[in-house]
Amino acid sequence: MPDSFEHTPSLTIRMPNGALTSLAGNIDAHHRVAIADLILVQRRVRETLERLVRDFRPDVVGLSIMTFQRHTALKIVHLLRSLSPGVRVVAGGYDPSLDTEPYEDPASGVDFIVRGEGELTFRELLRALESNAPVAAVAGVSYRNGHRFVHNPDRSVMRLPVERLALPNRGARVLGGYTFLGRAIDIVETSRGCTYDCSFCSIIEMRGRNFHPFPIERVMADIADARSRGAQTIFIVDDNITLDVRRFEELCRAITGAGLSTVDYIVQAMTSSIANHGETLAPLMKKAGFRYVFLGIENILEEDLGFLKAAAKNARRQQGVRTGNATVEAINILHRHGMFVVGGLIVGNPDDTRESIEANLAFARRYVDWPYIQHPTPYPRTPMTRDFRDQDLIVNHDYREYDGTTAVVRTKHLGADEIEFMRWRAERWMKLRHLPPVLAYSPRFVMRNGVRMLAHTFRGSSLKTFLGLESEREAFRRYKEIRRIEREYLDEPESGTGYQVPRTGCAVQGA
Repeated sequence: MPDSFEHTPSLTIRMPNGALTSLAGNIDAHHRVAIADLILVQRRVRETLERLVRDFRPDVVGLSIMTFQRHTALKIVHLLRSLSPGVRVVAGGYDPSLDTEPYEDPASGVDFIVRGEGELTFRELLRALESNAPVAAVAGVSYRNGHRFVHNPDRSVMRLPVERLALPNRGARVLGGYTFLGRAIDIVETSRGCTYDCSFCSIIEMRGRNFHPFPIERVMADIADARSRGAQTIFIVDDNITLDVRRFEELCRAITGAGLSTVDYIVQAMTSSIANHGETLAPLMKKAGFRYVFLGIENILEEDLGFLKAAAKNARRQQGVRTGNATVEAINILHRHGMFVVGGLIVGNPDDTRESIEANLAFARRYVDWPYIQHPTPYPRTPMTRDFRDQDLIVNHDYREYDGTTAVVRTKHLGADEIEFMRWRAERWMKLRHLPPVLAYSPRFVMRNGVRMLAHTFRGSSLKTFLGLESEREAFRRYKEIRRIEREYLDEPESGTGYQVPRTGCAVQGA
C-alpha cells in the first residue's frame, strides 16, 4: 500500500515490504512474480497500477494491508477489477488476518484472505488455483463461496529453526528507490514473534505468544543478499530480537566477522534487555554497525505501563529481582556506545491527564534523539481495543486515521484533539534537534533536501505562526487538513485547500 506513517515521510525513508519479498521467494519457481511497493509512487498510484496490469497481465494480485491502509486497499481492488475483471484478488497482512469481515463483503472484490504467516499458505493456494483443485484443504485461507466466505482452519505458526523458508526474492521488485536519508535501504528478518502480552500489539493476536528465530547462517545469507543488491542501510524488523540476547550477540559477531559491518543497521529493542545486558551487548552492536535503536519505552509512568501491559519488558533487574524502570539506563548505555535512540512512547491512555502527557513529552525532549510518539490505537482484536470500547473512549471509527499519530481515542480527562495537539506541538521541535547529526551523517542529502525536510516537520505552520501572529491551533488545523488530503492516494487533491500534496513526502502495526 502507498499509505505511510507520519513518522516515516517518504522524503527521508522509503522502506520495502519484506513480507512481499518473502512470499515471492517461497512460491514455486515457474510463476512469474512482480512486487510493487506503492510507497515509492505515492502520487502515481493509479498510473503505476495501470501500467503494471498492462505489462504483466496478472492472474492473481495479492495485497498486504494494515488497518489504516484498508480504505486505500479496497479502492485498489476496485481499480484492479476495472482493469482486469477476471483477476483473482488475495488480501493478507495484519488487517485481513484480524478482521476478515470488511473483506467478506461482496462489494470488496476480494476473492481470498490469507490469514497469519503467508508463505506456505500462499504457495498452497496458488497450487490449488493452477490445478483447479479445491482450496478447502488449504489451512490459513478464507475464500468466497457464493455470497459468503468460508474460513479454513488456522495454519500453525512456523517453527523457523526447522521449517526452512527460502530467502526473500528481492529480484522480483519492479519499482526502485528505497532510501533512508538518501542511502539505499533494505530490510532483513532474523526472527518472528514475541512472548510478552502488550495490550496494543497486533502480533500476539495474529500468531500467539511465541518466538522463532531463523538460523544465523540463513540470516547472514539474507544480509549478504541485501548488501549485494546495493543496500547501505538495513532495518532489522524482528518483533523482538532482544528476547534472546545471546543470539543477538552471536549475530553481531557474525556480521563483524563476515565484513558486513560497513552497512548501517537499525533495530528495535526492549529497554530491559539493553539495560540488563547492554554492557556486553552494546559494544558488539556498535562494532557490527548498528546506528539507530528503536526502544519500546512505551511510557515512563508505571500506571500507564500497567494499562499497556508493558511493565515487564521495561524493568531493570539485578540478580533476577526487579529494581525499577530500565529506560534511562538503556538509553545511557546506547549513547555511551555512540548509537542514537528512537524513542517509542504512547500517550493518551485512559487515565492520562495533561500533566502525565507532558511528563512523557519532557522525558522525550531530554533523553531521546528522535521521537516516535504515538497515540493508543484500537486495532482489531487487541486487548487495548476491548479496554477502550468498554470505557466508551473511542471517538473516531474512520480507519484511515488509525495511523498511530492521529488520536482516535480520548482519555477520561482530555479530548482526542487536545491530546494530538500536545504531541504535535512538542514533537516538531524534538525532530529539529536531531538535524545536526543527520547533517553529519548524510551531508549531501541534507544540503539538497534540508528545506523540504523542515517544511515537512513544520507543515501547517507559516511565518505568521513563528512570529506569534496566529495561534498554533490554526497551524494545527492546517496540518490536520494536509494529512486528510494525503490519505487519498487514488484521488486528486481537492480544490480550495490552498495546499498541494508534495510528490515526496515492537509492534503496533507498522511500528
